[in-house]
Amino acid sequence: MGVVYDIVVVFHLVGMAMIVGGWLAQIRSPHPVITPGILHGALVQIVTGMILVGLASSGAVDRDVDNAKIAVKLVVAAAVAGIAVVGNARGREAPAALAHAAGGLGVANVAIAVLW
Repeated sequence: MGVVYDIVVVFHLVGMAMIVGGWLAQIRSPHPVITPGILHGALVQIVTGMILVGLASSGAVDRDVDNAKIAVKLVVAAAVAGIAVVGNARGREAPAALAHAAGGLGVANVAIAVLW
């Protein structure tokens, strides 16, 4: 199961890269938008995060689960996904603040993962 866990971690990191990379690609634009990549990255993050927690909690891999950290990360990831859904649905009519909020929360989620 260790190999499966590691593969899911790779997909989790790819989802993070889609969020942060999509935001960084738009940051200098006069009107940044939430691309479908940001939306899909947010959904990948939530799904793979839940799989990782499930594998760790079940004892299939030798990992400890900090439930408080996971709860905070899930709330932040849900906020990113919600913002991405709204921003992607509105397209160019969405306020630029939505793109910056999604990207900033994505970076915050990375910081929580690393620093907590």
